[in-house]
Amino acid sequence: MSHLNVLIVGASVAGPMAAYWFAKTGANVTVIERFPELRKGGQAIDIRTTGVTVMRKIPGMEESVRANRPPIDGLSFVGDDGRPFATMMPTGDPNAQSLVSEYEIYRGDLAEVLYNLTKDNERVKYVFGEQVASMEQRNDDEPVAVEFANGHPASTYDLVVACDGSTSRTRAVGLGCGVRDHIHSLNSWAAYFSIKQKFMSGSKIGQAWSAVGGRWMAIGDDPAGGSKIIMMGIKPRSSGQDATLPFREAAKQGTDALKEYIARNWRGAGWKVDEVLEGMVESEDFYASELVQVKVPKIYQGRFVLVGDAGYAAGPTGSGTSLAMAGAYVLAGEIGRHKGDLTAGLQAYEERMEPIIKDMQKIPPGVPWLLGPQTAWGIWLRNIFFMIIAWGISLGGYFSWVGGLWSSSFGGDKYGLPDYEWEA
Repeated sequence: MSHLNVLIVGASVAGPMAAYWFAKTGANVTVIERFPELRKGGQAIDIRTTGVTVMRKIPGMEESVRANRPPIDGLSFVGDDGRPFATMMPTGDPNAQSLVSEYEIYRGDLAEVLYNLTKDNERVKYVFGEQVASMEQRNDDEPVAVEFANGHPASTYDLVVACDGSTSRTRAVGLGCGVRDHIHSLNSWAAYFSIKQKFMSGSKIGQAWSAVGGRWMAIGDDPAGGSKIIMMGIKPRSSGQDATLPFREAAKQGTDALKEYIARNWRGAGWKVDEVLEGMVESEDFYASELVQVKVPKIYQGRFVLVGDAGYAAGPTGSGTSLAMAGAYVLAGEIGRHKGDLTAGLQAYEERMEPIIKDMQKIPPGVPWLLGPQTAWGIWLRNIFFMIIAWGISLGGYFSWVGGLWSSSFGGDKYGLPDYEWEA
C-alpha cells in the first residue's frame, strides 16, 4: 500500500497529535472538527509519564508547553474561612511528580500547540464545522466510504480514526452502538469556566474548597484577567443511583439550563460560591462534562480505530491526556512499521496499548471522592488526611512512598514506548 489516506475526527489534543505522527509516516491526513473553530480554554490538564516521553520526541513541543503553563505554581486547600490548611507544589522532577504536574496546561492551549505543529504541513488538512454522518466498509481490505453531515464531499479513506472524546458520536457510527454504550459513569461531573471577578490578587497558588454533598470548587488566577473556576459534583459510585442523570438532562437543554442546574445545587453553599455563580452566568467559555471511563471490547474494527478518550477515557486518574498522546504515537508508529499490512499495524497498536490502558485507567485511591466528601465529618477527616500528605511531600525522600499511592498517574514512564522510524 502506498501513502495512506487517513481521516481523523476531532481536533482536541488526540486528533492533532495523531495528525502529526501520521504525517511523519507519509500519510495524507484530513482532520475534521464539529465545532466551527479550534476550541480554546477548558480545564487545566496534566502531561505525565508516557505523555512526557511522547512530548520530548517532538521538537519544540516541551518548550511550547512550558511557555503556555497557567500562572499556577501550586494548589492550597482552604477551609470555610478561606485560610489554607494544606498546599501541594510541584516536585520539580517530571519522573516523580506530585499532585501538581510540572507540565500543566489548559486543554485548549495544548490543542493549539499541537494544531500549530501541524496546520502548515502539506500532508495535513483541517476542516472545521464538520462531522461524520455515515461510514460503510464491506471488508477489511477495502477503504471506508464516509459521508459527512455538513457538506464536505463524500470520500473513501484507508483508515478512519475517532478522536472525538468519551461521548464520541463517531464511535457510535463506526461500532454500530449507542453513544453511551461502553461508557462507565463515575457518578460525578465537572464544569470549567472563566469569570471577570478577580479573587487571587495575583497569587500563583490556586485555592480549593469543599462543601457537604460532594461539592468541590477550585479558583485560579486567569492570565487574561479575572479567575479560572472548576466546580465538581461528586457522588459515591456505591450509591446504586445514576447521580449524573439530572446533570445530563440539563445538558441536553443547552448551556443556560446547565448553568442554572449548577447554580440551583450550589447557591448559598458558602465561601466564594455566590460570587462565582454570579460570574458564571456571563461566562463565555463555560464547559461541563460528566466524569466517565470508556472501555470497549476492541479499540479497532476493520479500518476504523479509536484513540484517546473515544476508546479508553481514563476518568479522574490524571493520565487521560498522556494516554491519548501515547495512543496517537503508537497507532501511527505501528501503522508505519507494518507498511503494506494495515490489519497487522492495527493489531500491534491494540496489543501494545492494552497493558498501558489497563494500568492508566486504574483510579488512584479516593479519587475523586476525596475532593468532595458527602458530610461535614467526612470533610474534616479528609482535611486531616490532606494535611498529612502535604506535610509528607514537603519532607521529600523520607515520604517518597506518598507519591506511590498514585503511581499509575504520577510515576515515570514504565511502558517502554519504542522509537519508530519515520518516513517524513
